[in-house]
Amino acid sequence: MKVTFKKDYLKGFVDDSEVELLKPAAGLARDTLLARSGVGNEMEDWLTLPTDYDQDEFARILKASDKIKSDSKVLVVIGIGGSYLGARAVIEFLKSEFHNEQAAKTGLPEIYFVGTSASGRYIDDVIDLIGDRDFSINVISKSGTTTEPAIAFRVFKALIEKKYGKDAAAKRIFATTDAHKGALLDVAKENGYERFVVPDGIGGRYSVLSAVGLLPIAVAGIDIKKLMDGAKAAQEDFAKDEDILAKPSILYAIYRNILYRKGFDVETIVGYEPQFRYLFEWWKQLMAESEGKDNKGIYPTSAIFSTDLHSIGQYIQDGKKILFETILDITKPISDRVVPQADDNTDHLDYILNKPMKEVNEAALTATAQAHTSAGVPNILLQLDDLDEFNLGNLIYFFEAAVAVSGYLNAINPFNQPGVEVYKTNMFRILGKPGYTD
Repeated sequence: MKVTFKKDYLKGFVDDSEVELLKPAAGLARDTLLARSGVGNEMEDWLTLPTDYDQDEFARILKASDKIKSDSKVLVVIGIGGSYLGARAVIEFLKSEFHNEQAAKTGLPEIYFVGTSASGRYIDDVIDLIGDRDFSINVISKSGTTTEPAIAFRVFKALIEKKYGKDAAAKRIFATTDAHKGALLDVAKENGYERFVVPDGIGGRYSVLSAVGLLPIAVAGIDIKKLMDGAKAAQEDFAKDEDILAKPSILYAIYRNILYRKGFDVETIVGYEPQFRYLFEWWKQLMAESEGKDNKGIYPTSAIFSTDLHSIGQYIQDGKKILFETILDITKPISDRVVPQADDNTDHLDYILNKPMKEVNEAALTATAQAHTSAGVPNILLQLDDLDEFNLGNLIYFFEAAVAVSGYLNAINPFNQPGVEVYKTNMFRILGKPGYTD
């Protein structure tokens, strides 16, 4: 049960000789990561997180999630970027994009993510959705001063304190922040919030398997132990002393870099289930912030097929040949729905009568991959055995390892994101923050 790399649709685009040529560099990149001897090594604690996480904190996360599930109808998660994307990706991937609509049936809290933008309307809408119901807050920020989540925390902190009083509200606010310093840490200490740690050696986009992601994920009723077990299996696979071409994450890094060197500058990750959407959003942040620097890097985009085949599918088929696709497929059916009987055959669908929808979806996948590759668009195929916690944990680590190797293959630091700071500095200046007016 691990991610499988398939090259069914790469014939004619990548030769075995090219793979062998890049193999030594990929092996060196992996060894450099494992030895913690490369650029950015101070941010590589994600490498051993699945086997080296804080067991006491993990137990507290489970206890806190039980409390939230018992006394709250809503959990408001406040964070931006890696502080929310991983959790939302896992919840929607495993529970579907209708998690909140289904929560009442399952007895689980609805989960809303705020602080992801500076939209006042969005905050208003979430407040309206909460209404008079009981709620809790998980505020996630290493510093506590990032503009968008800091504004949201001001709003929801005032709301929860008005509803319950300051002392009772403090028992409903959970702060995930730096262990040693920062504005949010100071507020949490002053008010007695339960605290969880944003790890020093793990960047936001690699943090989903830390407390940053695990508390909201556990509140959604997802087995976080199985999630970590899947990541552990991927960690052990990555570190195992064997031919690196037996490692799917290394293969993925090698093939996408060969394509990049041939002028395929855009990678579109595609899936055939709508609930993959936020996993792909997390993937885009991971890839873009890790690789997009020094005027280098593959530009990451995403699509949900077959929906988007009726929009950007036209460009992929007939447009400029600047992109390749990475398909994510689940081999086990995740629904037993079949094409139903109709009173007549006016829609001409009786030829697929009683066929599983999974079979129709797989036909769309195969047909699309054949069409796009015949038009000059390479396709990488990644497969998971099942849509469950173990497989997703394995996939998360797979992508993290692959992009780290890719970064070293392109001689960049895959663990910093200096470009993100530019808009922040300009925003501070425009808004008149002290020290930025010049």
